[in-house]
Amino acid sequence: MCGTCGCSDSNGGVVIRRPGEPEELAIHDHGHGHSHDHGHGHSHDHPTGLSHHHVHDHGKSREIQLEQDILAHNNLLAERNRGFFEAMNVVALNFISSPGAGKTTLLEKTIEALKKKVKFFVIEGDQQTMNDAERIDATGVPVVQINTGSGCHLDAGMINRAMKKLELAPASMLLIENVGNLVCPALFDLGEAQRVVMISVTEGDDKPVKYPTIFQKADICIINKTDLLPYVQFDVEKTKQFALRINPRLQFYEVSATTDDGMRGWYEWLQSQMNNVKP
Repeated sequence: MCGTCGCSDSNGGVVIRRPGEPEELAIHDHGHGHSHDHGHGHSHDHPTGLSHHHVHDHGKSREIQLEQDILAHNNLLAERNRGFFEAMNVVALNFISSPGAGKTTLLEKTIEALKKKVKFFVIEGDQQTMNDAERIDATGVPVVQINTGSGCHLDAGMINRAMKKLELAPASMLLIENVGNLVCPALFDLGEAQRVVMISVTEGDDKPVKYPTIFQKADICIINKTDLLPYVQFDVEKTKQFALRINPRLQFYEVSATTDDGMRGWYEWLQSQMNNVKP
């Protein structure tokens, strides 16, 4: 179990609710939606193709049984989600970043700029509070908040339950803001069409080297807070070079969600994703 990151805490039940919704109408799930038998010291390296793995814990050896694919249950649910999205002509995007990179601000600005052209729905993921969902709710688009308790990421089961409460409409775009974390969310397919990794210039330009898994699995990399470049030591080109060594197909957008610099290209890409969606 994720004893280090807290996912195994039975008191950290998942709660899914809309802004302003009475507590009794919220979805409560204390099962966390997957087995999560990681057995790690939070490197979150999930070996596949192995039947056994030994972990030494304070001098004691404990044997942890690993499935052929420990994420098989999640992946099955993700494929169900993906099939539903395709049948409904819904374009789902999964946004992953460290805390404070600016995901919610980016979504707010994106929604305000495109909501007359694109039908948006939003799922917000955080351990606690309705803060981000309330910010999105102020833009006028439907949103639900998933509070993961002690959990460090969203999984496909949570998305499945949240999108039912959200009542997705056909020919729309679903924006999923994952829990702030570059490690665990990278491992969990939610059924999304595209995965967006976001970093800010205040974080250091070696993020792709430190957290290669998410950059390897992402389709888009947004480098945010470019308005702060004169005040920080951050080499944009070095970051892009690091990331491209890991994933040569990554597409980059350099933006300031606060000042709107560079956002036009990002908006155009989003609209292009809707071009093949039937009304």
